[in-house]
Amino acid sequence: MLSPAEATARVLATARPLAPETVPLPHAAGRILAETLTADRDFPPFNRVAMDGIAVAHAAWAGGQSVFQIQHTQYAGALARPLLNPRQAVEVMTGAVLPAGADAVVRYEDLLLHDNRATIQIPPPEAPGVNIHRQAADRRAGDALLPPGTRLGPAELAVAATVGAAEIAVSRNARVAVVSTGDELVGIHEQPLPHQIRRSNAYALQALFTQTGADVSLFHLPDALDELRDGLTKILGAGFDAVVLSGAVSKGRADHLPGLLRELHVAEIFHEVNQRPGKPLWFGARANGPVVFGLPGNPVSTFITACRYVRPWLRAVQQPEGTATLPSAASEGPQPAILAVDIHFKPQLAHFVPVRLTVDAEGRRLATPLRVGGSGDLMGLVGANAFLELPPEPAVFAAGSVWPAWAL
Repeated sequence: MLSPAEATARVLATARPLAPETVPLPHAAGRILAETLTADRDFPPFNRVAMDGIAVAHAAWAGGQSVFQIQHTQYAGALARPLLNPRQAVEVMTGAVLPAGADAVVRYEDLLLHDNRATIQIPPPEAPGVNIHRQAADRRAGDALLPPGTRLGPAELAVAATVGAAEIAVSRNARVAVVSTGDELVGIHEQPLPHQIRRSNAYALQALFTQTGADVSLFHLPDALDELRDGLTKILGAGFDAVVLSGAVSKGRADHLPGLLRELHVAEIFHEVNQRPGKPLWFGARANGPVVFGLPGNPVSTFITACRYVRPWLRAVQQPEGTATLPSAASEGPQPAILAVDIHFKPQLAHFVPVRLTVDAEGRRLATPLRVGGSGDLMGLVGANAFLELPPEPAVFAAGSVWPAWAL
């Protein structure tokens, strides 16, 4: 039976970056950049006034002049007018072009203004340039600003707007079908009979995959073999990048999916992983079609295996080829955490333990296990923000030991 690491390697071996697409700037938030954005001009594009005040010739100020007649006012966004007389000043506003002939800006806070005259109340600096944001001080025209692989957040979108990138090449969102199965499941608007429950796994998976940027469609199929075959045939041929099934992958009489998927030409890559919860996990791929994840149906098993295996695959395929996303969240991979209490676990299986991660006064990441009543305890995940991955041995995991924690 495969270990979680071996199963992960087989899953990621099928991950091929999706072809990029071009989208309008407002639609690029959260996407992964698939091109290099360069400066179309200098940053800033002119000598920029950095403070409200007056612009003067430094030589006149350093030469002992402290009272300057205001020649005119220069506003941000207005065409630049030069300082014609070096013994006068131009009143300037933040963001304005520095008038030619001026090379220092004195803040209003350091002036007395009266009758169109400014009296400077501080000594001059040793060199010109005070309160001036020099042209090209930040970047020069043609400089690379954002490389491929950058996740586009608010700051990055502002940079793109500044260089006029009205449309941006980004990684395509993965198209994912989430398929729940089982006659015991009814819709969220229905009243379950005593032997039924409402569908919940599909909505948890939809939320999880949407967080990665995927476009998710929900389906539900009954246990009847003919209807299951017909529904899966349509879904497998509908152009999805991944199909994620919840339930019917174990060894029960109604667990038709492993055999049916083989019948529908989905090649099995592995079935069962040495782990709890989630041992019956199934994974395969269809030639020129989607990969298929068969997740166990119990809620805790479904969600943890989706976090552990499906989410990394989605991140990998939504990453432009030849790039690496800058880490932006703990969900990019496991982070070390200190176990807060002892855990006893005897089966020779990797153990996924829902925990609450907190940070103590010393900055240490502590993992406190939550009380979960088995893999069917949906409420056991409430309050969990991660799960620890513990190896098959030893049987006792001591408080203070450090283990990888995967974000939920």
